[in-house]
Amino acid sequence: MQAMQFITAAVLAAFGGYIGAWYLGAIEGNFALLLFLATFVTGLYWLAERFYFLPERRRAAAALEQADAQRRAELGRMGIQKVDGDVSEARSRILAQPWWLDWTAGLFPVIAAVFFLRSFLFEPFKIPSGSMIPTLLVGDLILVNKFTYGIRLPVINKKITEGNPVQRGDVMVFRYPPQPSMDYIKRVVGLPGDEVAYLNKRLSVNGQPVATNALPDFFDQDAMRYFKQFDEQLGAQPHRLIINTEVPAFVQGTSNFDDRDHCRYSVEGVVCKVPAGHYFMMGDNRDNSLDSRYWGFVPDQNIVGKAFFVWMNFGNFKRIGAFH
Repeated sequence: MQAMQFITAAVLAAFGGYIGAWYLGAIEGNFALLLFLATFVTGLYWLAERFYFLPERRRAAAALEQADAQRRAELGRMGIQKVDGDVSEARSRILAQPWWLDWTAGLFPVIAAVFFLRSFLFEPFKIPSGSMIPTLLVGDLILVNKFTYGIRLPVINKKITEGNPVQRGDVMVFRYPPQPSMDYIKRVVGLPGDEVAYLNKRLSVNGQPVATNALPDFFDQDAMRYFKQFDEQLGAQPHRLIINTEVPAFVQGTSNFDDRDHCRYSVEGVVCKVPAGHYFMMGDNRDNSLDSRYWGFVPDQNIVGKAFFVWMNFGNFKRIGAFH
């Protein structure tokens, strides 16, 4: 038991050190991997508790009760009927989980439930930037459906079921191609094989201009200014977008991404042919979004899930609800 205390202390210290180094920016953390390891380790402790440590404590408690019963019987044969001492408190202490099992096996059901929900059903995200304004605002806490596009194994993100195909207009969370440890959220504009053109701030897909309708100007409370706002019919459901007329159409600061030869840049904007198995993503805040125009296409294996619901915004409760 003494050895298990030291082993458990070392394991918990390792987890704590990893989280601390991640928080301080010393390493690039991976929450999916951390949660998987926590589930695996606490699961081992839970199995050991159920099939070894708990039976051992029960046997020890039973031996204590048997010894007490034998002592009382022996004293009874000697004519001593009143016997001091109650082993119930000692029995309770023997059966109680030690601290190192409380912090491992005791946490396994909760950690396993979180791991299952986050990996295969729904994952929460917080919107950190304004690239999806006006659809999503900074501080929105959203839910992402992890099974719509097919169930994927956690950590390695390998698809094991097909699910529904990605649709134009979907709001998707994906692993940022230049840095896969980061999650990004954008709108799907181009599917595999599509030719996407964004010229003079007008979007076309396969040579067909995407229908838009002008709306009243949008007031951005963070920027404290108004922007031109439009309804865009990219998919089955219309969505809103905003344009900053003061920003030129020319795409500045592009990177040398894979399949860059599929794109043609000009002073008017960009035209890209989406490769097989990839998607072209753009933010709804068209002039304040680092998206596929700058760093290229999102491969299918980088997909995390479909964003669909704002479950909380502590600064504005009216934000709660579904979105398109």
